[in-house]
Amino acid sequence: MARPGTRNLITDIDGISVGQAEDARIGTGVTVIVPDCPVLSAICVAGGGPGTRESDLLSAGRLVSDSVDAICLSGGSAFGLAAADGVMAGLKAQGRGFTLVPRPGVPPTPIVPAAILYDLANGGDKDWGDTAPYAGLGRKAFDSAGKSFNLGKAGAAFGARAGLAPGGTGSASIVTKDGLTVGALAAVNSFGSVRMPGSEAFWAWPFEIAGEFGGARPEAGFAFDPEDWGAAKANPSPRENTTLACIALDAVVTHDEIQRIAQMALSGMARAIRPVFAPTDGDVIFVISTQKREAEGSRAMAIARLGELAAGTLARAIARGVYEAERQEGRP
Repeated sequence: MARPGTRNLITDIDGISVGQAEDARIGTGVTVIVPDCPVLSAICVAGGGPGTRESDLLSAGRLVSDSVDAICLSGGSAFGLAAADGVMAGLKAQGRGFTLVPRPGVPPTPIVPAAILYDLANGGDKDWGDTAPYAGLGRKAFDSAGKSFNLGKAGAAFGARAGLAPGGTGSASIVTKDGLTVGALAAVNSFGSVRMPGSEAFWAWPFEIAGEFGGARPEAGFAFDPEDWGAAKANPSPRENTTLACIALDAVVTHDEIQRIAQMALSGMARAIRPVFAPTDGDVIFVISTQKREAEGSRAMAIARLGELAAGTLARAIARGVYEAERQEGRP
């Protein structure tokens, strides 16, 4: 039977590390997913108001879609895109990056796709003067990368909100009986609610494993008004919101296949948040693969399995991030 990995984190994928940094005064943070070596990557953008950097590089036919050195997720809205500068600086110091023709004195260029969420209205001190803090936070997050990292009020979701609940950084993993591993990390700043209206149960409850986000279940016969969004930020009314995610695989896949997995993984957000993909949401999913294990069976069936595992694991990561943030704020 499939089960979570040892840590139940995206870092259960061999060769993947995560670093985080926060600024409590500003009320913001950065999360960086760092593979040990360049990886194949894809992106799927579902929200109507995304903020991304280097995302076009991940489209089919691009030169460096298999040469991604890190994925950067940040608060700060468009200011936060500068966090990738700090990540690039750290990678350059290690001599990492893409080069077409090596030449003396010409450094490789680190490939760092990035996405941001909106946390500018969370009450933190945003009067940072002429220089935004995000490049520094990006470098700090990169330098801290390791196998363990904090969930809840941490990293890119430090200043986030999930509907009326505190937002959070969540992660989860799954290992199949034939040894494939899928991990997910999410920074949850959703407009929609992660819980069912009038219930303690998360929308993602059917996918929960071993009580990882509290074990609450809807009561027998539970029903709700289709127009009731529960504890969304408004019910209904749009604001600036985003859920950012990164899925990591160890399976050998092609670019077309990893793009299909990214599209399937979007359903994980829909399983965990309601409403989702709204006009002002910036929902984005990155998928990366370390290409270390061959999947069994036909290619179509293998990709169907991986896409479904990615979706379920992402739904768990989203609920887990909010659950841990609520615990940090004193919710039982």
